Amino acid sequence: MNSITLDNTLPQVFLQRTDIQSDIWRRQVSFQRGETYLVEAQSGIGKSSLCSFIIGYRHDFDGHILFDGRDSRQLRTPDWIELRQRHISMLFQELRLFPELTAMENVEIKNSLTHHKTAKEIAQWFEALGIADKMDAPVRLMSFGQQQRVAMIRALVQPFDFLLADEPISHLDDENSAMMADIMTEEAQRQGAGIIITSIGKHMALPYDKTFSL
Repeated sequence: MNSITLDNTLPQVFLQRTDIQSDIWRRQVSFQRGETYLVEAQSGIGKSSLCSFIIGYRHDFDGHILFDGRDSRQLRTPDWIELRQRHISMLFQELRLFPELTAMENVEIKNSLTHHKTAKEIAQWFEALGIADKMDAPVRLMSFGQQQRVAMIRALVQPFDFLLADEPISHLDDENSAMMADIMTEEAQRQGAGIIITSIGKHMALPYDKTFSL
């Protein structure tokens, strides 16, 4: 997949609003593979909704979302499975980890399906992010910032053309944010992928090709 295009897209909950000032809603915007984007927004403007629309978890929007020109409304369940397994990876704001499983088990759930990374490569990421000692700890016993790092590792153990990261560093200090950014961009570059970061304030210090105000 080389492009994701939003064509006059708007969450249906905003249909009656006439005061929306946005670089994305009700416009035509394209995200290109290989480029890095920042989507800045205030709370309640639809930042997480945007990610859910793109990944296909929600469909309550007007307008169109196109993948290489193909309307997302034409996709059937097998198409969405293929898209999420090979083309778009998502780091959710709420993380969606399994609290009863260990950090490594949460990552291995995906990696056992994709076989995308070796155990050594995954362990190296845990080490670089300062959570190597938490690999065998249940996620429920980890801080939210530690869980954010686990969720990012899980997002990277698959092929992708685009990586969506919804407020990925909201609970991280500058040092861990920088390391997370380095790992994320290195993997995206290795795959020739695009990155779409959302933020309501603190965001990764990346060389963004374009910044949008949602």
